[in-house]
Amino acid sequence: MRVLIDILTPKQCRFFSALSKKLERRGFEVFKTARRFREVVELLGILGEEAYIVGRYGGATLEGKLDASLERMLELKKVFHRLKPDLVVSFSSPEASRIAFGLGTPHIAVNDSPHSEAVARLTIPLSRILFTPWIIPKAAWTRYGIAPSRIIKYRALDPAAWLKEFKPDPRVLTELGLDTGRPIAVFRLEESHASYILGMGGLVEEVAKKALERFDLQLVIMPRYDEQVNRVEKVFGDKALVLRKTVDAASLLYFASILVGGGGTMNIEAALLGVPVVSCYPGQTTYVERYLVEKGFIRRASNPDEALAHMEKLLEPGEKARFENAAKKTLRAMVNPAEFIAEKLGTIFS
Repeated sequence: MRVLIDILTPKQCRFFSALSKKLERRGFEVFKTARRFREVVELLGILGEEAYIVGRYGGATLEGKLDASLERMLELKKVFHRLKPDLVVSFSSPEASRIAFGLGTPHIAVNDSPHSEAVARLTIPLSRILFTPWIIPKAAWTRYGIAPSRIIKYRALDPAAWLKEFKPDPRVLTELGLDTGRPIAVFRLEESHASYILGMGGLVEEVAKKALERFDLQLVIMPRYDEQVNRVEKVFGDKALVLRKTVDAASLLYFASILVGGGGTMNIEAALLGVPVVSCYPGQTTYVERYLVEKGFIRRASNPDEALAHMEKLLEPGEKARFENAAKKTLRAMVNPAEFIAEKLGTIFS
């Protein structure tokens, strides 16, 4: 059976890299497509994954997103005709789900983000099956038009797909010139172009400025977009390491003392690695974040002073070791979602 996997974000690079390997071991022939987006293309290279680059990222405006999506659908249809997949898998890709539906090919959605309403409305009704973490109620999805019987839950958070078999690479520290003798604080900027938080954000950058004045830290700032890179380089100069290129973020997080994150996936990833997290996510608390807050892995902050107070506590000696022990137990109790999905697809579509 030929499977086409469509990849849109860095998180999906890692998740679907793991899933494709599990599918290939079960005899599936796997092809991948991705869109032209800096972090996606660079991370695919780091992971050694090959993909057809189809279309581009639409940017920060609704019209730009619409134009890019329409263009990409036409390009993706040509790839479909060439590859003739029997099955399409995506993390609710509007283009992949629409083309699959239009050509009568089953679309399988993987999604942990019912808060991304625009994407869910465009993709969930067109999906044959939805795979989602167990902590998200089916009612969060059925409102988008999918029957409860077509929702399959896995007992894991998505980063478990690559963290269950993860081995950190210390070379990332050498490559970035970081000193293991001083605390490393990673700041991940907000996904300010996403449809569900358009125009929001900025808190992570403010916290980073104040953290420089208050703590003795090695600051690593991870922007998402080129304009973020250019802006923070001007603001911080040589006082912080601003990552212009994509790195092995999982290994960097593993060696970090703390993450101040403005998004979702990296906050979850850090939490499951045992790294204390201060979340500056500008939207409403998601199901996944609420779970991690209740477990004590994440502290929420809505202003710089609140974030700095959390940082001061979390940077105390012994805190990271405590987080690591708790995270190991939590991760161990989760299934590997890539293995789970591959097994289910093998059973359903064999």
